[in-house]
Amino acid sequence: MIDDNFIPLLLVLGLFALLWDTRRDHPCVRMAVTLVPAVLWVPYLFWRVGSTLQAAGGQGWQAQAWIWAVALIELLALLEVGIFLLIMSRLNTRSAQADAVDGAAVLGQPEVDVFIPTYNEPLDVLEKTILGAQAIDYPNKTVWVLDDGRRDWLQAYCARHGVRYLTRPDNLHAKAGNLNHALQHARGAFVAVFDADFVPSRGFIRRTLGLFVDPSVGIVQTPQHFYNKDPIQTNLGLMQDYPDEQRLFFDQMAASRDAWDASFCCGSCSIMRRQALDAAGGIPTESITEDLLTTLVMLRHGYRTVYLNERLSMGLAAESIEGFFVQRERWCRGAIQSLFLRWGPLGPGLTPMQRLLFFPTSWLTQYFVRLFLLLIPLAYLLLGWMPLQFTNTGDLIRFQLPLLAGLFLATRWLVGSHYIPLVSVPASIFASFRLAPTVLASLIQPFGKPFRVTPKGSMSVGGRQVDTVTLAPILLTLALTLLGLLINVTPELAVVPFTEFFPIAVFWSGLNVLALALAALLCIEGPRLRREERFELKEPALLHWGDKSLPVLLVDASVDGFHLSADPAGSALPEASEGLRLVVQDVGEVPLQILRRWPGRLSGRFVPSQAQRDALIRKLFSGDYSNHVSRVQSWRKLLQRMWRKAMH
Repeated sequence: MIDDNFIPLLLVLGLFALLWDTRRDHPCVRMAVTLVPAVLWVPYLFWRVGSTLQAAGGQGWQAQAWIWAVALIELLALLEVGIFLLIMSRLNTRSAQADAVDGAAVLGQPEVDVFIPTYNEPLDVLEKTILGAQAIDYPNKTVWVLDDGRRDWLQAYCARHGVRYLTRPDNLHAKAGNLNHALQHARGAFVAVFDADFVPSRGFIRRTLGLFVDPSVGIVQTPQHFYNKDPIQTNLGLMQDYPDEQRLFFDQMAASRDAWDASFCCGSCSIMRRQALDAAGGIPTESITEDLLTTLVMLRHGYRTVYLNERLSMGLAAESIEGFFVQRERWCRGAIQSLFLRWGPLGPGLTPMQRLLFFPTSWLTQYFVRLFLLLIPLAYLLLGWMPLQFTNTGDLIRFQLPLLAGLFLATRWLVGSHYIPLVSVPASIFASFRLAPTVLASLIQPFGKPFRVTPKGSMSVGGRQVDTVTLAPILLTLALTLLGLLINVTPELAVVPFTEFFPIAVFWSGLNVLALALAALLCIEGPRLRREERFELKEPALLHWGDKSLPVLLVDASVDGFHLSADPAGSALPEASEGLRLVVQDVGEVPLQILRRWPGRLSGRFVPSQAQRDALIRKLFSGDYSNHVSRVQSWRKLLQRMWRKAMH
């Protein structure tokens, strides 16, 4: 006989079992999935308000205040999740629209200016973007390098490669000011913007122009993909097993926001209508996130931002913990700054839905919610403060478990492997200890902190660095959690009695210990063994030495390295390491230096001329190659990888 308390949970599990293999792009099914947690929230709210907000007699005002504080944080968490589910209840894709219209032909081959704003990026970063911009398959374009670093060597490089170089006497308003200065010199009908570390694909302009046939479109934003691994992938040892941290937004949320007409410019990998920019008065300079504000200003002038979810560029993800937090702190502060500006979500001229979806709810709530979830079992184990007036375990099973299961299953159904708590929760904890203070500081003093460029091109080779600023509070919280568990399993020291709630607190604390341990691992910078990222090619090539040649397979390659194989294994490969040349598609015959050999396989370095190096860059970075993680491993394998990383 099934306990009646389990019936709601079993119904939720059964419903998702029926829905699990349905089409995720079906609008009615998406709406139904997002409504499940909303329906479950109603009985939970009645139970929570009616039975759990009053502390038991004799516990004191501190315990009562804590119960109310927990309830407030829970309300903020449900608000954030509710807005997320609202956004995800719709989905939009514009690839068919881009296929249907030859925008270049319909618009009369309009002139397009390609802006590359730069400040301090090194040549090994900039050359990829400049050469990739040159390689865009569109005749009527002008590539501009906008150098706020005023570097003579970059001016000379641009002159050698036939691209426009532009600088200005000061760096007023940072990137926004740099772009506005360039707008005074450029005259194209459209302006594409690529940060100094983002390489456009050859088809970028032709794929995006078709969406501008709609005169209300002011900006077309495309996703940001990355050719390197971010700190979360690297520091957890998941380089080949888990996608980069931004895939949830760019692959899932951005396409759903587009269905609500709430897409926004992300600063790079976008193209803008010059007429819309002129109507908006140029790029707004009031915020350090000029991209978001550009969208909001254009909305007031009747121009929308739309999202084309196709990989049309590749760039550098933050390469270090420092770069990760510089980037996130800028995004966080800029989003909060928008609340204090007339063009922000609280200003006039927006619909209620636009205000809701552009309000920085997630930035304001997510980090405090995550930290509170760590504090709740601590307050119970060390101070004896209950997070709620506990009724009985049956009530948690009847009201809370179905809601939690519904939220988790709905999220997994909507975004798939882009959300796995084993990785997502430690990453959130890792970010929270550094970004929660940024949220508070931005609310108190939103303006005055200067724009900081995300450091790029600084990949370390070998060695480890430790982010002690983040690691210290993580280890302190971990130690206090373990102390609370140890005290309360020792009868003479126990703070709380062994009641029905105690096993729940122990289980909760155990999950926190695991998450904190993985978050601590994130604070230890993993070594990057290659200066240049490799791409899988698996293309036929021809190996020459002397008067001999051999067909081989170019397995993978970077700008300076390669790995090739031959068949039959080993017998025909040359013994010599000198005088070898490899004929590479779209590049030509490139001299090689062999570094390692195995039966049937060789690896080493290219020794290219400058022209061949440029051709390699164009081939690898503006072509169809990618090293993204296409298949996420199981939870067990992910945990094994992280354990192996921790032991090293």
